[in-house]
Amino acid sequence: MRRLVIVESPTKARTISNFLPKGYEVEACMGHVRDLPASAKEIPAAYKEQAWSRIGVDIEKNFEPLYVVPSDKKKVIKELKALLKDADELILATDEDREGESIGWHLTEVLKPEVPIRRMVFHEITREAIQEALSQTREIDQQLVRAQETRRILDRLVGYTVSPLLWKKVASGLSAGRVQSVAMQMLVKRERERIAFRSATYWDLKALLDANKQKFSAVLISVGGRTIASGKDFDETTGQLKKNAKVLLLDETAARNLRERLLKGENGKPTVWQVIDVNERVQKRRPPPPFTTSTLQQEANRKLRLSSKETMRVAQRLYEQGYITYMRTDSVTLSSEAINAARNAVKRRYGNEYLSDQPRQYSTQSKAAQEAHEAIRPAGTQMLTAGEHGLSGTEASVYDMIWKRTIATQMAEAILKFNTVNIQAQDAVFQATGKVIEFPGFFRAYVEGTDDPDAALDDQEMILPLLKQGDVVNCKDVEALKHETKPPARYTEASLVQALEKEGVGRPSTYSTIISTILDRGYAQKTSNQLIPTYVAFAVSRLLENHFPDLVDTQFTARMEEVLDEIAEGKAEWLPYLREFYQGEVGLESQVKEKEQTINPRDIYALDLDGVEAKVRVGPYGAYIERENGGGEAVRVSIPESIAPADLNVVEVERLIRQKDEGPDIIAHFPSTGEPIFLLQGRFGYYVQLGQNGEDGVKPKRASLPKGTQPQDVTPQMAINLLSLPRTLGNDPETGEEIQAAIGRFGPYVRRGDTFKSLTKSDDIFTVDLDRALELLSQSSAKASQLLRTLGDHPADGQPVTVNSGRYGPYIKHGKTNAKLTKGVQPETVTLEQALGLLAQKQPTKATKTTKSKAKAAATTAVKKTTVKKTTAKKSTATSTKKATAKKPAVAKKKTSK
Repeated sequence: MRRLVIVESPTKARTISNFLPKGYEVEACMGHVRDLPASAKEIPAAYKEQAWSRIGVDIEKNFEPLYVVPSDKKKVIKELKALLKDADELILATDEDREGESIGWHLTEVLKPEVPIRRMVFHEITREAIQEALSQTREIDQQLVRAQETRRILDRLVGYTVSPLLWKKVASGLSAGRVQSVAMQMLVKRERERIAFRSATYWDLKALLDANKQKFSAVLISVGGRTIASGKDFDETTGQLKKNAKVLLLDETAARNLRERLLKGENGKPTVWQVIDVNERVQKRRPPPPFTTSTLQQEANRKLRLSSKETMRVAQRLYEQGYITYMRTDSVTLSSEAINAARNAVKRRYGNEYLSDQPRQYSTQSKAAQEAHEAIRPAGTQMLTAGEHGLSGTEASVYDMIWKRTIATQMAEAILKFNTVNIQAQDAVFQATGKVIEFPGFFRAYVEGTDDPDAALDDQEMILPLLKQGDVVNCKDVEALKHETKPPARYTEASLVQALEKEGVGRPSTYSTIISTILDRGYAQKTSNQLIPTYVAFAVSRLLENHFPDLVDTQFTARMEEVLDEIAEGKAEWLPYLREFYQGEVGLESQVKEKEQTINPRDIYALDLDGVEAKVRVGPYGAYIERENGGGEAVRVSIPESIAPADLNVVEVERLIRQKDEGPDIIAHFPSTGEPIFLLQGRFGYYVQLGQNGEDGVKPKRASLPKGTQPQDVTPQMAINLLSLPRTLGNDPETGEEIQAAIGRFGPYVRRGDTFKSLTKSDDIFTVDLDRALELLSQSSAKASQLLRTLGDHPADGQPVTVNSGRYGPYIKHGKTNAKLTKGVQPETVTLEQALGLLAQKQPTKATKTTKSKAKAAATTAVKKTTVKKTTAKKSTATSTKKATAKKPAVAKKKTSK
């Protein structure tokens, strides 16, 4: 009996095929095989004249979707149909969430199988999990399919109805989205808080003390019985002191006077620093729960600086290769097998004292934790490390994080002891705080936000000398410290995912897509891990919050998610909900029609600029400042992309307008020609320019400021030097080639012909000489491999296995096979057994080689095949390389009843 198993990707197909018995053939459908039309050209001719075809949903026929097979999936479908003819059974093994269920359903609609169909689901790809899933197959869950379809229709209705309005009222090419608009609004709201924020200054003192030959510090907490103002006494939204704060606010003068008084003493006597109070408390800390999709994305962003999209891409690969469980989940539950495996790993690696007294299980707090049934953890029951799996690079880093977090769940609580010592000096009281880790517990394996647990343990400890009430300590010095309140931090990908989850907006499978969309659509820019909303985002937010407030309301969007969950559970009907949302008395359709007539585009601008009576607007060429000049005309000035909305202050606006009216300031004249040198600001930052823009169309010479150089730091000589680049340093004495120094896209460099070498941090582009350039150019592009150790002979062929040092660090070498050492494996201690394991991962088995050759041969047909037993197929190499003639998309209008 032949059985055809369909999964989404070739990698998943290869892994699953290793665990299936003979007679099973695994194929990849390459993701979704049908969807709503992505563009007008995909709409079939029979429907092009229909007004609703632009949306792809027939509103009047109970929101019937129009599905088409994209052109790049037609060959995939053709291949699958051919294979299905020879199959006795079809098994759909797509992912276990709603999206996977939907893919499986679409496959049945397109393939129209005449053989029995079974649905096979699993949350990890191991032999045991696949065998169990094979014995417990089920039918397609129509409620999950309906919920996913309703979500897709809602997204299409919002996007295709509101986006054209944005084109007319704001700017062309913009888009609105059911979830993306809420995320964008959250970024804009935070930036507005930063604009409204006014920094305040406060001062305090820090005493440097000594007791029992141990130095420590203490901070001022009160003077004359009045508590000193600290950061917690200021409003975090305005930056100003809270109105009801009963504290003493020190300015610079008061702080310095108090410092002098304490150091000089009173009445000719030195100040006595005496301990007046000692407190000690013990705290136990419980390990965090295992990873969900959102917490994995947050931690990978904090620890590894990975974007949400990158994190999910790596996690997908790890899952499909059988290393971790399913990566789209909001459940923190662990199976009993996983708990036992983790506990065994703790005993084996850390000892019984680090094991929790009882197996620890976590309960899911999310109301809709139903994307999958278990948290993200290492697959199987062995709990192997990344090194034992032979993983490397980013995959090893992400897996290591998941492994540590899972292991930590079954480790003992960390025990910390906190000490607080109050010390009086005249009428001032200082406080010293200490922290000692009495027992590290799970800290030994995992510390949130830290990549090295051992280093984190050292950093966390602050040990105070042994003190008791009445002890006198020595004062070495007292510092007066200035503090400024900081505006609310901009969102990072980690904090935005956390906020979206907290508000109930989106679901685990959508977080990375949401962030990617607002970046791709130009609603935000990512700078130094911060998500900074653009002026376009401000303008779109103004329109939506004034005219479609529900679309940017977190509570409204969260309620939509709850309804979709209820549809998946069979607790709500999909059609009445869609009708009310789109065609109701205040439905989206009628709202958009009304707003098309009433919204004045002049009312849709990005920002009001206080103090300059100007507005920021968005045009075809970007954001600009508009200010009336009193004569009925407006002055318009472009805003450089490097200036974030919260950083556009009055001084900057006046400078930009003055530069537009009067022209740029001359900062120097070029020595040889006398031409003026201007310091200008463009879309991508500051630069210097030699001379004015010529009428003949020839652009004047320009040079960007070096990275990290501020415009106020540009001197006349620096400007001249920048415009003198590239510098000719001389000729190579051996080849006679000219050697130059210049600044390029990736920083300063020296060049000889086609050979480039970057300057080091200690090199100066303006002073580097010929000798130094020759030294840099003589360095090999790739660091020569050096033999570090010989581990022994390989049992297969007797050839030596060695540890070598290369350009990218130490690695194992055997013949022509190289394997990078994984994290935690040191070149000094790696054993031959470990090395053989790493090399084995790099050397494909015969089955894998066969699979790879098949995948390569089928690349032109866009179908990657993996078979357990050999199958025959028609030869189509010659025809597959020919350019396919464009055909009409395959189409199907979905029936409203299933």
